[in-house]
Amino acid sequence: MERTLVYFVADVHLGTGADAAEREARFVSFLKGIPRNALAVWLLGDIWDFWYEYRDVVPRDAARVVSELIALMDAGVEVYFVPGNHDIWTYSYFTELGIHRVEQPYSTVIGGRSFCLGHGDSLGGSGFWYGLTLRMFRSKVLQALFSTLHPWIAYRLARAWSGGSRKRHSKYKFKGDGSEPLYRFAAGRTEDFCIFGHFHDGFSTTFPDGRRFIILQDWMGGGEPHAVFDTATSCLSLIPSEPRSEDARS
Repeated sequence: MERTLVYFVADVHLGTGADAAEREARFVSFLKGIPRNALAVWLLGDIWDFWYEYRDVVPRDAARVVSELIALMDAGVEVYFVPGNHDIWTYSYFTELGIHRVEQPYSTVIGGRSFCLGHGDSLGGSGFWYGLTLRMFRSKVLQALFSTLHPWIAYRLARAWSGGSRKRHSKYKFKGDGSEPLYRFAAGRTEDFCIFGHFHDGFSTTFPDGRRFIILQDWMGGGEPHAVFDTATSCLSLIPSEPRSEDARS
């Protein structure tokens, strides 16, 4: 049977919050529900609320999620991972498992249609402090220093930072116009579909030239938000329902 279905998901934030166990179970159920004859699954960042790999140690959070990803790959489903700002510190572990780790913005062709994929943070520009934070996170020197901390300390520091960051941005509403750097970035692309996460506020619009711009809803509010592209029909569906939509603006 031909493999035609491609799944996209972002911002599950495994390992944090009072509902962490329920959210993990919900995500495991989602992964179990993906047909084993699907073509691919794209994880568009912040799947984990925090991830850091020591040379010989990886996080124990959501081990059942990793198990289900392995089961999908064993069945022939390709799994791709685009790091988000919360799970940026992934190194060799995922690739050793067989997951394709790619950097944003990633342009590819799926079923004859072009896609621009990423987590969405900093694309099109970012504020000074956020840009500085990202440069610090990507610093090899600071990564080496962080790795000297005992995991018990490192993870508690990181979770405290992550929780504060999420609270500050929990009520953000994506404007869907030229004031948003990511909107401007997507408007300047040529791919048929631009799909991102990061903003936690599901959004979908169609540009005047017919290209689609989608921000996936996060998993913090329940349900199993994701997108599915069928290469047999070139149809992309948003599940469980269409995010907030607005007319594209020039």
